[in-house]
Amino acid sequence: MQQKKLVVNLRRCLPYLAAPLLLSSVAAQAQQATAPIQRVEITGSHIRRAEAESSNPIQVLSRADIEKSGKTTVAELLQTLAVDNQGSVPTSFGNGFASGASGISLRGLGAASTLVLLNGRRMAPYGLADDGQKVFSDLNVIPAEAVERVEVLKGGASALYGSDAIAGVVNIILRKEIKGTTVRASQGLSQERDGGDTRLALTTGFGDLDSDRYNVLFNAEFGLKREVWNRDRGDRGAIGKSDLRDFGFSAQESLGGTGAIVDNNLAGSSIVGNVRNPTTLDYYSRSNLAGVGFTRTFPGADCSKLTSHPQGDPLGGCLTDAAQEYGQIQPRQKTANLFTRATVNLSQDWQAYFEGNAYRSESIASGTPSGISGSVGYPGGPVSNAAVALGAAHPDNPYFGTAARLRYLAADVGPRVSNVDSNFYRALIGVKGTAAGWDIDTAYLYSATKVSNERSGYLQRDVTFALLNPTAANVAAAMGNARYAALPAGSFWRIGENAGLNSRELYAALSPNISNDAATSISQIDFKASREIAKWEAGSVGLAFGAEYRRAETRLAPTEGTDKGNIIGLGYSAYDGKRNESAVYAEMAIPLHKTLEAQTAIRWDHFSDVGNSYTPKLGLKWNPTGNFALRANAERGFRAPSAAENGKGGLAAFSTATDPVRCALGVASACNPASVAIITSPNPALSPERSKSYSVGILWDPMPRTSLALDLWQIKRTNEINQEQTDAAIAAGHVARDPSTATNIPGDPGAITAVLANYVNSASTIVRGVDLDARKSFALGDGNGTLTIDAKWTHLIKMEREEKDGSKRDFAGTHGNCDATNCMGTPDNRVNLGVTWERDALRMSLNMTYRDKLDNINFKDDPDGCASHFANGEPAPAGCKISSFTTFDLVGRYRLSDRAELFGSINNLFDKKAPLDPLTYGAQSYNPLDYSGALGRYFNIGMRYKF
Repeated sequence: MQQKKLVVNLRRCLPYLAAPLLLSSVAAQAQQATAPIQRVEITGSHIRRAEAESSNPIQVLSRADIEKSGKTTVAELLQTLAVDNQGSVPTSFGNGFASGASGISLRGLGAASTLVLLNGRRMAPYGLADDGQKVFSDLNVIPAEAVERVEVLKGGASALYGSDAIAGVVNIILRKEIKGTTVRASQGLSQERDGGDTRLALTTGFGDLDSDRYNVLFNAEFGLKREVWNRDRGDRGAIGKSDLRDFGFSAQESLGGTGAIVDNNLAGSSIVGNVRNPTTLDYYSRSNLAGVGFTRTFPGADCSKLTSHPQGDPLGGCLTDAAQEYGQIQPRQKTANLFTRATVNLSQDWQAYFEGNAYRSESIASGTPSGISGSVGYPGGPVSNAAVALGAAHPDNPYFGTAARLRYLAADVGPRVSNVDSNFYRALIGVKGTAAGWDIDTAYLYSATKVSNERSGYLQRDVTFALLNPTAANVAAAMGNARYAALPAGSFWRIGENAGLNSRELYAALSPNISNDAATSISQIDFKASREIAKWEAGSVGLAFGAEYRRAETRLAPTEGTDKGNIIGLGYSAYDGKRNESAVYAEMAIPLHKTLEAQTAIRWDHFSDVGNSYTPKLGLKWNPTGNFALRANAERGFRAPSAAENGKGGLAAFSTATDPVRCALGVASACNPASVAIITSPNPALSPERSKSYSVGILWDPMPRTSLALDLWQIKRTNEINQEQTDAAIAAGHVARDPSTATNIPGDPGAITAVLANYVNSASTIVRGVDLDARKSFALGDGNGTLTIDAKWTHLIKMEREEKDGSKRDFAGTHGNCDATNCMGTPDNRVNLGVTWERDALRMSLNMTYRDKLDNINFKDDPDGCASHFANGEPAPAGCKISSFTTFDLVGRYRLSDRAELFGSINNLFDKKAPLDPLTYGAQSYNPLDYSGALGRYFNIGMRYKF
């Protein structure tokens, strides 16, 4: 309780504490005015200048900052930043559309609206789009040991970098010159002795650019992160559990366990099978020896013989917790990363360079076994599997002699497993130098990715129907499957207690391995030049201009069988698109006064499929004194549709939704969110998204070793490319239903099997917030070293989406917007606070990460109220709020000598548990943002040695 109060008080007081704590870098700069200032090109400008001169709000993470974070990968570091609002893609989301990758989402506008650069240039996006729609760059391809710094431009940047930069830019700067050899090794392990994370890195370089006129560096990294199972965190509250009866939910809800009989004509998938009475439409467990109308009973189907899971379904279902038994907190992933750079001085003024990257990832993610009744969709429409039944002659049918509907969890087939292999390549060759006073840089870039996803444990629809209910029609439909045709005539898929009677050949026909492949590539040639073109009394006028030509290709083949809706429970996703892009841009830095500078830019882009776009920018910085400055920026931006949105293909996926029609009729189960298929078609007539970005801020360094930056920002994105809102489509009747699932309630139209939607330019979103970036250092005196306090706070004022019909929804502080945030929610506040003590060879850091509480509603003032309810009907969790989450990480480093250093960390130092989140689909019963609270206390130790 004391810890919680401390965090809340800190959050409330942070704006007031920051000013006296964190205000001195400008004064320090004034004291160092006589020292030469190195002029570099920084993100947000192509004009070379001192870093402190920028008008753009930029967060810079140096190598020291990265080391003090204790994170082993760039992806892990970036996804803990306060500026990374919701919509990022965590590597732990092993069963998502983009399994095996990791992406960042600035300002909560989705990973597709954040541009990731490597040394200032693009790289090929990951082959699998997030949610089947959002194309993004995989952060896992970044070699952590080769990173020099990371620059996060916290505002739109389309005027300089083009499409995808609506929400901002993350520019990872790799090291350009190394001499000597460094070896780094580390090992991580949770306090439960699982989740091992092995990291090995070798970095070497030779040649001196000044004396030898060349330098070559080489970096090789290897990583192996081992899986962590939900079942191994059974003592951490709700984490990893789908059976939440102990937390106040009931078996008659989606969070009451797997296999429950919920209502008339509604039952979950059971390991022994729930079978429907053909007359009353009531479901009974096959283990029930007194099932109404049974013509056979099955004593061997006794639930207690097949599971030790606590029972308690009042309607007699056999309960298990499939998510806990089969699901994972983190998948297994093995990675290898190679990076090389060669630089040659051609003359005093010109330099040639080459960069090469190669990355391979192999990940294995496990999920629950398949049910046999999951409806799916494909471009031809919805496919309802609700009618799957045990045939009249099936030996495991309690209604032997009459076909009866079945709800069965195929535990005998095993979990559904995805093996994702990803390969990334990048090659860059260029020259840069000086001619006639111009700094020139031109290069050719080629980058590509290839991803293959092989899945097991998924059921073939035609074979499933034929083996359970071998009617003439079902058998005829399955005979096209060679493996089924080779089975003995009259074969049945035996279920539950009799599954041991099935042959290997039957399972091979029922659930073969299926796969698909994806590939992306970009080829680019660019040219840019900059120089000072005039010297005015107020200062120098800088000019930069450039041009780019790029060809981009993206292709995702559908998983075998999903193109005809034949894989139960697996949606269709495919796209194919090509485009040529060309652009010219110019930028000027104009000193209007000795204290006032303007930065202007304009860019023209042409896309072969969506036409032209102009994006201007204006930035101002007023620096009246050496330790105080005001800055402001205004910019237009755009994002062209991805191949998944306007190419060839389509998407059939799953989401959760309530059914207001059936709920109003009194079907209680329809009032709670349930899984529905969403079938979305691409739209070649889509227009680019547009944006207007604004920011105003202050930079104040009132005393030595102190700095403060406070920025108010807003991004308005219009013409948004979205799937139609699920609830709006349902309200409009754009659904497919299965009348055979109707209850005995008059007028019941049956359950929704699919929501029919398109990608459309449908809405606009305003995101508004405040960023605080503050730092204070103290010299402790008497040889006691230095103490540095570093605080970063992002407060979200508004995230309001307006639909075409004028309706508005504000998601700030709620669990929405699921379209952009992967149902992680949109907290009002995120805070990073770090305290570092350095003395001689020792450095210790204590880092705090804070996520604000969330209202468990889909948007503010949602008329449907709380998104989840306890068994007694009260809002869930308590007060309809997802609790806030705070963790502390302790990170240390000790230099044993000039060559060797020892380092280590304890993440989630106080072993804080992630709070219950019943709505998200990115993790089981906890929010993916709170991953460290699911994993538990985690240790890492390593050593770096320089030769």
